Amino acid sequence: MSADPIHRFRAMGCDVAVAGADPAAVAAVLERWEDAFSLFRPESELSRVNRSPARALAVSRFFSSTLEVALDVAAETDGLVDPTLCSRWREVVLCGRLLSRPPGLALDLNGVVKSLAVDEAVATLDGPGFVSVGGDLAVRGPVDVALPAGGAIRVVAGGLATSGTASRGSHLVDAATGLSCDSRWEQVTASGATCLAADVAAKAGFLLGERGPEWLDERGIPGRFVGVNGEVVENDRWAGATRAVQECT
Repeated sequence: MSADPIHRFRAMGCDVAVAGADPAAVAAVLERWEDAFSLFRPESELSRVNRSPARALAVSRFFSSTLEVALDVAAETDGLVDPTLCSRWREVVLCGRLLSRPPGLALDLNGVVKSLAVDEAVATLDGPGFVSVGGDLAVRGPVDVALPAGGAIRVVAGGLATSGTASRGSHLVDAATGLSCDSRWEQVTASGATCLAADVAAKAGFLLGERGPEWLDERGIPGRFVGVNGEVVENDRWAGATRAVQECT
């Protein structure tokens, strides 16, 4: 585990914790993402795209590559994590830097932006350490992480992410209805090779409700689910991974 001091600050509307990296360098990475994709900054590129009445417009390479990731995620999750928040992601077309979508169809890239920013930020580490933004974590070397509803887990590589209503309220949207998702889960934690993979899995697991544990198992993704009644459910992949570690130590 890294012995470096932990630096804490606020960015992207979240609490940030960093060890093993220059906090100023991490803050600069996060600001770059926030400046481009914040819906609360009128001059962000995303806000300007959403204001445009044009059916087709040129966007930056940064914007197009991020939107491409978001569309790939929508396809991989059968529209659960959808950058249009209304099941119309198939109507968004990218050709290089040319974006085409029906006039008035707004985009929201929050489903991927924070975790992509974390993955970029952790690449600034010179050695062991981690970057955590609002609970979305990427590590280089082992880090012990507290879990919702008690307990902890050691993350040795990749990312860990938690999605739900405990800290930010009902912010995850069911794209099929356009309304806040009424899930049986309060929080879902998932592991992944990257923070992006973990975050997408956690969001999908939450949005799927009862089907979440099985859906993650089918994709080989460890997931831990905390119900609104406090019940903790580990899918088979999570239980198997943690049991294997206990048996080896």
